[in-house]
Formats: sequence, structure tokens, C-alpha cells
Amino acid sequence: MSVNREEILKLFKGLRVTDVNDGLDAVGLLNVCIMDRGIRPLWRDIEQFKHRICGFALTVQYLPGNEAIHATSVDDYYEKRSYWYSEMSPNKEWMALIQKNDVIAIDCSTNTDVGFCGSENSQNWINHGAVGIVTNGGCRDTDELIKQQVPLYSNYIGRGIKPGRIVSNGFNKPVNIGGAMVRPGDLIVADGDGVVVVPIEKVYDVAAYARKISDGDKQKRREHYIKAGKTLDFTVQ
Repeated sequence: MSVNREEILKLFKGLRVTDVNDGLDAVGLLNVCIMDRGIRPLWRDIEQFKHRICGFALTVQYLPGNEAIHATSVDDYYEKRSYWYSEMSPNKEWMALIQKNDVIAIDCSTNTDVGFCGSENSQNWINHGAVGIVTNGGCRDTDELIKQQVPLYSNYIGRGIKPGRIVSNGFNKPVNIGGAMVRPGDLIVADGDGVVVVPIEKVYDVAAYARKISDGDKQKRREHYIKAGKTLDFTVQ
């Protein structure tokens, strides 16, 4: 189907995960497009909601490695580490595909302590046009990620790097992240309540219902604000 990304983003502007989840219910997608509640935002900005994500999935998949790095020296380790990065878990091919308003959706379910979304590579993806990262795996360098305000949703915080731990298994294909199928180009919405995926063919119907929910909620909360003498903020306007 033909997709007008800017039009879709306007339809979803300001919608919360809960609004979108209600929209998914309305079109018959109960409990099939929501990611596991363990996938949470690394940080939250309560003033401007900069942690929120709304964008289109660029999918990447990693698998647990089945071989180790056996180095005879630090120099040998560095050489083998470099080879792993360039040949066994490269980023260059899928990074070349990043478009404005993409969400890097990474499937890497493993028990290994690996934080493959770090402060340097994550910021690089943002610089290429991505609006955020969602993964069932781990992130590291979290102090810097928070300071850099990289919108990132992950399942855990890890310490290790990719070499000796995970290998690439392709990109731009359907993946399973937190129990939800994510296909290339599907819409991902994420905020403090978690992450939902909207199949691209359902975006208009979901957005229409979600907007009704959002508008009704704002009106009622605005009335409550006024009654309580609270200053109206952007969440009720």
C-alpha cells in the first residue's frame, strides 16, 4: 500500500500509547500488538515528553553467538573484536536504510549480558534520522544515553559488547519484540506506559478511534483541572 508518512504522523501526533491501544482494540487487535510490559523507557521527560516515540519500524535481528573469542594477547583480542564488528554483527548495511522518523526496532532476545545499544551507536542512528530505539534486548552507557536524551526502550541494562556474544541475523524483515510482531514500516508508538505496534494497513482506522478517546479524555481532564484550580498544561489543550 502507498504510505504517506507525514500524513500518518500528523494523525498520531500527541496520541498516547493508551489511546492507540484502545484504537487497536476497536479494530479487533486485542492483546496482539502490545509489547511485553518489561520493555520500558530508559528515562522519562515529564516537562516536554521528549522520551515519547512515534515512527516507522526499521527492523534488525541479532541471535546469540555460538562461538567465543579466543585471543592469545590483547592485540589479538582487538583484531578479533574488530572482525566480529565488521563481519559477524555489522551495522553499515541497515544503517544506510535509515529514513527520517524511523524507529530502530531490534529483536535480540538472549540471556547474555550484552548492551548492544550504547551511547555512541544510538546517537549515530538518531543523527541519521531515527526518532528512537525499541528492543527486547539491552542497552548500556545509560548515564550518557539519558544525558543525550536518546529515546530508548529496552528490556534490561547490560554491560557487554557484541563481539563474542551476538551475531547479525538480517534486517528489514518481520521480527518478534516483546511478543509483538513488528514488520518493516509498521508504526511504533511508545511512552511511559510501554510500546505498541500498529500494522501499517490499520493506521487510519486506529488513529481515528484513538483521537476520539484522546479528545474526550482531554476535555474531561480539562474540566477537572479547572475545578481544582490547576493551571492548564499542554496535556489538556
